[in-house]
Amino acid sequence: MTLLISCSKDKDENIDYTAKNEVEIKAYIAKNNLTAQRSNTGLYYVINAAGTGTQPTATSNVTVAYKGYYTNGTVFDQSSTGISFGLNQVIKGWTEGIPYFKTGGNGILLVPAHLAYGSSNYNGIPGGSVLIFDVKLISVN
Repeated sequence: MTLLISCSKDKDENIDYTAKNEVEIKAYIAKNNLTAQRSNTGLYYVINAAGTGTQPTATSNVTVAYKGYYTNGTVFDQSSTGISFGLNQVIKGWTEGIPYFKTGGNGILLVPAHLAYGSSNYNGIPGGSVLIFDVKLISVN
């Protein structure tokens, strides 16, 4: 994961969004009647189906179908057929969250900024953003 930092530092670049993200995630969970669990790092996750196959580790190579969106519902990325990657090559929210599922499992990851791209803008994603992912673990490769 490479964070792109602009040459001009704006005053928001080093803001800690942890408390703001926590409030935003809790409000989203309540509004959408989700039953989510919170990890020690602040990642929230919902397991719709645990899956029955192999369970990946934080260093596994996996294939995942997903839809990524903000708490307002705006989609910023998706792959319905799935993409393959090493879990040690993606945002911390995925490295931690995908291993909660076994092959065939699906659910939701609610990722605060400190487990995603932090306070910096990245590839069109504004700094400090909560990222929500509907995920399905297709395979552990």
